[in-house]
Amino acid sequence: MVYFVEKSSKAAELIRQNLRSLGVEEGFRIMKEDVSKALRGLAEEEVTADVIFLDPPYRMEEAYGRTLEFLGESQLPKPGGLVIAEHQKKFDPGETFGLLRRYRKLEQGDAALSFYQKI
Repeated sequence: MVYFVEKSSKAAELIRQNLRSLGVEEGFRIMKEDVSKALRGLAEEEVTADVIFLDPPYRMEEAYGRTLEFLGESQLPKPGGLVIAEHQKKFDPGETFGLLRRYRKLEQGDAALSFYQKI
């Protein structure tokens, strides 16, 4: 199962349209809510993930820390699972969050990807 979390109704509908255009009709869930609420709900449902990709608006730097800290302390990422955070190159979200450890940072242009693994 693939979960998309998008607070904006307009953006959530665009995700739905893009999936439909690719012929994807099932195997996903679009959650139209705040990421904190969505992640808490998924954790309560005992969902686990091999890969989690974060792409909050770059201006929401505080959200990176809160979200990564929650993921580092939750069971959402499976042991050995990956959390990838996209962010501005000039912003460093941090090295360690609970059981998440950054092992790679890839920079291109003004953007960067920080790769974390759950130990």
